[in-house]
Amino acid sequence: MRSYRKLVTRSTAVGAVALAAFSLQPGSAFAGAPTPQPVGGHTKVVGGTKAAQGEFPFMVRLSMGCGGALYTKDIVLTAAHCVDKSGPDTSITATAGVADLQDSKAINVKSKEVLQAPGYNGKGKDWALIKLDKAIDLPTLKIAQDDKLNNGDFTIAGWGADKEGGDQQRYLLKATVPFIDDATCQKAYGDQLTPGDEICAGKLDTGGVDTCQGDSGGPMFRKDDSGAFLQVGIVSWGEGCARPGKPGVYSEVSTFAKDIKAGADKLGG
Repeated sequence: MRSYRKLVTRSTAVGAVALAAFSLQPGSAFAGAPTPQPVGGHTKVVGGTKAAQGEFPFMVRLSMGCGGALYTKDIVLTAAHCVDKSGPDTSITATAGVADLQDSKAINVKSKEVLQAPGYNGKGKDWALIKLDKAIDLPTLKIAQDDKLNNGDFTIAGWGADKEGGDQQRYLLKATVPFIDDATCQKAYGDQLTPGDEICAGKLDTGGVDTCQGDSGGPMFRKDDSGAFLQVGIVSWGEGCARPGKPGVYSEVSTFAKDIKAGADKLGG
């Protein structure tokens, strides 16, 4: 079954439904939003370490228990399964500017409108945009326009659980995970995987590092040829957290780059 990394409350309420979080050693984070079908996913950063204040200034924590990244100063890119539908929505609070969620310098901004990926049905196309009520004056994270850098090692980060079934974290955690090709990932997940829509990463043989509950919607990124951070994935789903043979599955950003831009333009971003 597909295991989305979703809200910790969601995963505890539904049991097998897990939150998408990064698997970092010391921390944990929330992930996706209410989507009834998925079962048994991970939602935190497992096997990670604390990120320094300002290290990833584009990171955003969403009040429904997901992560995200600033696509523009007033639009957050997250996962489709973190939101219910497209349309006006003032119920979400985006927290930015801090690694410690209890830091008094945290910037909190309400949502204005949501755009869920057109045609999203729980399999693939796991991206969404959240238009904020006002701009946040922080650096944005550019997204991959092609698959040239869909390889090597990636960085994951989030406030999700630091272990399968763990608690969401106060501090932002980070970790490094290696790329896993589609053929290898399909051996782990079979037809649950949607090649082209999804990209896999993780330590296949040993496990131990991954996103987990509460990390859904957060970015997977690396540096481009100019040394700038580039987003290549969105935390989506996986079986458990940091299990050997069960890598993390991420929405492949380059596949949807044009659609994401069109969506942002529609939202006025």
